[in-house]
Amino acid sequence: MQRRSRAGDRVVRRPRVRDVGPSAVQRVHERHPSRRTSPPLILFYGFSWLIVTGGVLLLLPISNASEEGCTPIANAFFTATSAVTVTGHTVVNTADYWTTFGHAVIFTLMLVGGLGFTTIATFLLIIVGQHITLPERMLMRDTMGVDRMGGLAAVLRNIVLIVLAVYAIGTATIWWRIHQDFSLGESIWQSAFLSVSGLNNAGFSILPDASSIENYMADSVLLGFVGCLIILGGIGWTVLVDVFRQHRFSRFTLDTKMVLSVSLLLWVMGALVFFLAEYDNKDTLGPLSVLQKLAQSVFHSVSGRTAGLTALDMGTSTELTRLFYPFLMFVGGAAGSVAGGVKVATVAVIIAATISSVRGRLQTEAFGREIPHFQVHRALTVVALAMTFIFILALVMMLTEENIPFLNLFFDTISAFGTTGLSTGVPPQLSLAGKILFMIAMFVGRLGPLTMALALVPREEATVYRFVQERVKIG
Repeated sequence: MQRRSRAGDRVVRRPRVRDVGPSAVQRVHERHPSRRTSPPLILFYGFSWLIVTGGVLLLLPISNASEEGCTPIANAFFTATSAVTVTGHTVVNTADYWTTFGHAVIFTLMLVGGLGFTTIATFLLIIVGQHITLPERMLMRDTMGVDRMGGLAAVLRNIVLIVLAVYAIGTATIWWRIHQDFSLGESIWQSAFLSVSGLNNAGFSILPDASSIENYMADSVLLGFVGCLIILGGIGWTVLVDVFRQHRFSRFTLDTKMVLSVSLLLWVMGALVFFLAEYDNKDTLGPLSVLQKLAQSVFHSVSGRTAGLTALDMGTSTELTRLFYPFLMFVGGAAGSVAGGVKVATVAVIIAATISSVRGRLQTEAFGREIPHFQVHRALTVVALAMTFIFILALVMMLTEENIPFLNLFFDTISAFGTTGLSTGVPPQLSLAGKILFMIAMFVGRLGPLTMALALVPREEATVYRFVQERVKIG
């Protein structure tokens, strides 16, 4: 007999036994990306493949214009490495040693190496309508310096189209200054080669009877055109976009403000040091007028930090120039640009941290913004690792190249690491061991800071515990 419920009664329902028994749940194993396909290794594989391919092509008899008929393996792969890493170091005269086919190989290598093989490959995928995966988007974000993940395909497409347009404009302006010295076809080829070399900060030139553009050292207009190409290539695409959109310094992002401020400071310092150090040097600026000396100083300050194109023989420069310019080459260009070095923003963060510490601030500040501590630590890590690599490399080079003056060797070693290509004439004098070490320096310099930054990206999350603080004695 069912009991009738009354007011105030509470019904309590208990589950059946079969409902409270243990249940089996199948565990789904998470898929972790393979370390073999991590962004740093993708960059390593890609640049290695480009170097091997370029070296093999330069070994072909069709690439060699000399009477030897066969290119030494070390020379072919040294040139390929220098072109892919957009360094510009050469062990042979680029204009005379290589044929037109060899010049075309070098042109292609520095074109792809400068713009980025990842950018080129992904751009081709977009053209044929392929889907871009998340790892590819992350790699593009880090290599191009883009902060957000959305709209990367559009950003990439715009970058490629803008770069091609700048190549064309640079070719036209350079052709206007040199066409009277060559036939029509030769002048267009020379202009296109120098335009790509300038914008990619590659440092290569196939102008005859000159190691770089020394025959045109008195042409301030040509130097100005090439200098503008170098600045555009070394300043970074995101900075250029920010400047184009905002127009006013106060509206720029913190990254743009720091890059522009430190770049301007380095350009002024480089021009001033070069002007004062080489003013009376009869082998460099001595015979020129004051205006030409100023133009040469500004050009070499711009080119000497990232590109390596020269209108003077740096082997005859003063010791002050050879001592100061390695610092400029070590800094290099901006993140997301074609230039090498530890990057301008990295040094800017360290400068901001130093100034904040001197002012007694517990946090790093710049332009009214606070920079996160993990970015300060990352900047210090990149600089410390780069300095350690250069120190070890310089010690080994002193053992293998005993006949080369240390200051010249140190200058060219930092130039190789910074993928600058500015040279005092050391590469042709290198032994086989020295050439291999220089190739390693150029390869690490091209990938090193970027690879270190990519390797540190996943480690930004906060730890679940912290150790007890204890002070140490500093200073």
